[in-house]
Amino acid sequence: MKPFTVLHLIRTGCMQENREGRIKWILASAFAGTTVLFLASLFVGKYPLTLNQLLEKEEQALRVFLTLRLPRTSMALLGGFALGIAGNVYQTVFRNPLAAPDIIGVSSGASAGAAFGILFLSSGTAAVTFSAFLGALTAVLLTLSLAGTGREKGNASIVLSGIAVHALAQTMLMVLKLTADPEKELSSIEYWMMGSLGGITSYRMPVTVLVCLGALTGIFLLRRQVLLLSVEDEESRMLGVDVGKIRLMVLLLATLLVAAVISVTGLISFVGLLAPHTARLLAGKSRSSVMLLGGLMGSILLITADMLARGIAAGELPVSIFTSLLGAPFLLYLMAGKGKAYF
Repeated sequence: MKPFTVLHLIRTGCMQENREGRIKWILASAFAGTTVLFLASLFVGKYPLTLNQLLEKEEQALRVFLTLRLPRTSMALLGGFALGIAGNVYQTVFRNPLAAPDIIGVSSGASAGAAFGILFLSSGTAAVTFSAFLGALTAVLLTLSLAGTGREKGNASIVLSGIAVHALAQTMLMVLKLTADPEKELSSIEYWMMGSLGGITSYRMPVTVLVCLGALTGIFLLRRQVLLLSVEDEESRMLGVDVGKIRLMVLLLATLLVAAVISVTGLISFVGLLAPHTARLLAGKSRSSVMLLGGLMGSILLITADMLARGIAAGELPVSIFTSLLGAPFLLYLMAGKGKAYF
């Protein structure tokens, strides 16, 4: 073997080792950052908690911690992770860096479902949550059904069907708003659409956790196939992927994630769009690490936004205000600066 070839192989091996070491360091840092934010979030709020209060088992402090603070922070952790993973799936499957839950009608379907629940079922959280979840699933199933009836079978038909379903759901939402009582029902609909973790309690968590864990397990088991969907359909088929079946499965799993989260929190903007971009910016071409890192970035973003929502003012503020304030400038940076390579 020629000397320059040996040197080339050594250099390539060193670069690969350095890249893998860098990715491991980034993932470890993301885990550490998520853990620190999670612990800090447990003690931030209108009723400030201290570690001494919990260690001394003060009754009021323990009640606030177990009933409100721990479930809320856990929902921010799980919800951000789920939205980050779902955003990564949408962007990978559609090969579109701007793909988000709205692209196939998830968010608009959930909004219409929540409005229907507020108007016709009950103002209670259980009815609204169920109605929003059902609305999101209905919108996506309608999108996929419409896409299946077209002559062209592929991403373009799904996106076009999603746009149509999104428009239909928005029309239904406007009609429902017109029939709502301006003083009570309309304000409830608008507040739900702004997103908040303020209503999260230990009683609302179990179903959401089970759905998210099941969907996340399915997505991670199919992670190799998801990566292969990022190339052209013909290439994916040559690599042994049943494109139509796998695309349908992962889109439904991602939809379950989004629906399970926003049905209990309301609409949360930017997390599913921004978290995967941040992961690509940090991990570069290590596509196998982007999915997990995207989930961690989503958790970090949503926990930070929720801490600001309940700590920056005397009253409770919608969390989407802060996800937008954190997300929009960074997205502009990605588009204008270093992130151009990821678009």
